[in-house]
Amino acid sequence: MTINPLQPLVLQQVQLLEGPSQDPRPVDVRLDQGRITAIGGSCLLDGQAEGLPVLPASELLLAPALVDPHSVLVDPQSGVAETLTSLERSAIAAGYGTVALLPQALRWRESPEQLQPPRLRSGLRSVLWGSFSLGGEGRVLAPHADQLAAGAIGLADGEDLPGLALLERGLSLAEMEDAPLLLAPRDSRLAQDGFVREGVDALRAGWPMDPPTSETIPLQNLLSLAARYPHCRLQLMNLSTAEAVDQLGRLAEERRPEATVCWWHLLADTGSLDPIAEGWRMRPPLGTPADRQALKQALAQGLITAVAVHHQALDPEEQLLPLDQRQVGVAGHRFVLPALWQELVVRDGWSVSALWQALCFGPAALLNLPPPRLQLGSQDWLLFDPSRRWAAAADPEAPLAANQPFGRSTLTGQVIAAGLNPELWRGAPEADHHS
Repeated sequence: MTINPLQPLVLQQVQLLEGPSQDPRPVDVRLDQGRITAIGGSCLLDGQAEGLPVLPASELLLAPALVDPHSVLVDPQSGVAETLTSLERSAIAAGYGTVALLPQALRWRESPEQLQPPRLRSGLRSVLWGSFSLGGEGRVLAPHADQLAAGAIGLADGEDLPGLALLERGLSLAEMEDAPLLLAPRDSRLAQDGFVREGVDALRAGWPMDPPTSETIPLQNLLSLAARYPHCRLQLMNLSTAEAVDQLGRLAEERRPEATVCWWHLLADTGSLDPIAEGWRMRPPLGTPADRQALKQALAQGLITAVAVHHQALDPEEQLLPLDQRQVGVAGHRFVLPALWQELVVRDGWSVSALWQALCFGPAALLNLPPPRLQLGSQDWLLFDPSRRWAAAADPEAPLAANQPFGRSTLTGQVIAAGLNPELWRGAPEADHHS
């Protein structure tokens, strides 16, 4: 029978992941207009007595919605590459319940009036990072206390590490208190105009190479400052090299900053990506196979706290430029869960709870948000079918961005329903109807 997602529905023996440090367990769950209204007990019998559709769901996963710790939205109102409305729609359909936006925008977000919460049509939680320096240029401090008082989740900066003198001044003023400071350990002056990481595969292909030192030297400076100012909650944005992972691993746990990794760096490397494929133009650049393996291991061990989407949408015109002239970044929240499920759960043997630690609970902790949990009344959930195959090009919930690395692919695993959009229903095994 046809499912109407706005009507009550019972998921029979769905795999329910309720919260951190828990494994999925099979249980009956009742949904009603996007909310969980019953878990276990007589849920199934009551639903059958009311004549509700009952969906056999033993192969499906019901879990807390994912959290994206940092992405970019340049023009929320009238962007050609992406708008707030299109991002909101596609992120929810991808299973995300929270998206944190970096200060990069047409008008850099660095003052209280620019940090008002965006008006969303759904229940998606959109939080804003404030700026460490004016314009993200690393020259003059932005008003830290004013931004945090206006609701900024924390402070971040541009794609390069600010100057050490400015960093030390900002840290010594201590206006951030316990708010996170998210910084990229990168010095573009050391990058030698390369756009892939230095390695054998890049050398053979003739790509311009970016040495690991463009990350490891600024990282060492950041770690020294973190040791000098232990009250500051320093976070490292988008680690990308095995050398950086090694630096983190040598630190005692209590001295180790939190860190993120972009999802694409866990999936692609200079040895595996087709030369004409989307996804080469990244900052930090795409790494070697050894870099990718080290990042996955660091995430599994907890050296890296969270996976970021770091969605950076490009419009079709920009995407037509030669590779060395276009802006950097990849886009697409909708690919993160299916691709990482295949890579980490299916291929590498990760548990579902470990994947959710990387995509949900770790990012929430990084943003100072309460740990997501599913309970009665919860609407911040996703329903995932690990075996569902779908064509990205035919997805009506796709974002506007032209730079989607799996945009023409057929993927395995898809979010088929989300509590924040009760109307979303992508189909599942046929439901029984008991009258």
